[in-house]
Amino acid sequence: MTEPPPDATSDAPAERYVLRQKLTMVANRYEVMRADDNGRELGLLCFAEQKRMATKEQVTFFTDAAKEHPIFGFRARRRLDLGATYDVTDSHGQPIGWFKKHFTASLVSSTWTLGLPDGREFAGRERNTKVAVARRLWEVIPVVGDIPGPFLFHFDFVSADGQLALSSTKRAGIRDVYRVTLPALDDGRPIDWRVGMAMAVALDALQSR
Repeated sequence: MTEPPPDATSDAPAERYVLRQKLTMVANRYEVMRADDNGRELGLLCFAEQKRMATKEQVTFFTDAAKEHPIFGFRARRRLDLGATYDVTDSHGQPIGWFKKHFTASLVSSTWTLGLPDGREFAGRERNTKVAVARRLWEVIPVVGDIPGPFLFHFDFVSADGQLALSSTKRAGIRDVYRVTLPALDDGRPIDWRVGMAMAVALDALQSR
């Protein structure tokens, strides 16, 4: 499946990132790069690791390979809850945002809510409903569902009045690579990039939850 056309924020002031997933023996690793307006990567900003088979989902973002300097992360409030809420916290454990997957609505098309400490909330859904349905059908077919699907999934998070706060577009290719855009909102600023990238990682890491 080919990539969609550039997102709707291409001409608007925005922060842009590239998110890459790398698989290791014991964890999924995600690398976050800043990008310019043309999508060129400007260097590694941070990385995160998701331990496999964890009973309580937690992902921490670090600035260095030695993992001595955590800068933010997200964690499920409860264990093994299909409709869990995840808190995003800074390096001192202070809340900077949260997100929640809506299990029933996600049976057809993955649906999330992203929230900020100031009370603003953004609804996140897959951009293409037909692709969402096809991907779900692929996942439930015996044997076939164990094979990575050929579908690219893209998400947009918008406010109640239609402001786009986050878009995540998956690139075509063997490895999971996403173009993530955080456009400026009415106050002239995008959402906290840490909250945005935590959400972007969760869209991949928790997609099968």
